[in-house]
Amino acid sequence: MAVKMRLQRHGSKKRPFYFIVVADGRSPRDGKFIQKLGSYNPLTFPATIQIDRQKALDWLHKGAQPTDTVRRILSFKGVLFLKHLLRGVTLGLFDEATAMEKFTKWSGEHEQEFAKRQDSHKKARPKGTQPFVKREAPKKAEEAPQPTDEVAQESDATAEAETKTEE
Repeated sequence: MAVKMRLQRHGSKKRPFYFIVVADGRSPRDGKFIQKLGSYNPLTFPATIQIDRQKALDWLHKGAQPTDTVRRILSFKGVLFLKHLLRGVTLGLFDEATAMEKFTKWSGEHEQEFAKRQDSHKKARPKGTQPFVKREAPKKAEEAPQPTDEVAQESDATAEAETKTEE
């Protein structure tokens, strides 16, 4: 049985929301799954990702194959880096305390970089939406164009017609 870590789509039309799940490779995209690992919302800015690192790491050790998008999400959250460090521990390159120290150092740097990037995006975005066509300021009564004689005669004629219909 080929086990995959993949996205399961939820949400309404044109409003996607995804669960990150572990499922049998033969089951349909939105069908039966083995375990839910987290969620991914691409509509927020920046995209919201919530994932249980320990569950994801356990499934990677068991041999679950992530899809391309889930692999990028796991990489962004540091799960693949943690797997890489734990592989070094099993090979005897360094001990587990050193691996956790490296991971916490990377995690702190990653969070700072992410916050810096988020701040730069906020500064680059305009504060309010600007209209495409500028509205003209309302004209004063003195500056308003005077109606022509033809328009004045038509309005007088319609006023007379209205008074006749009321009687």
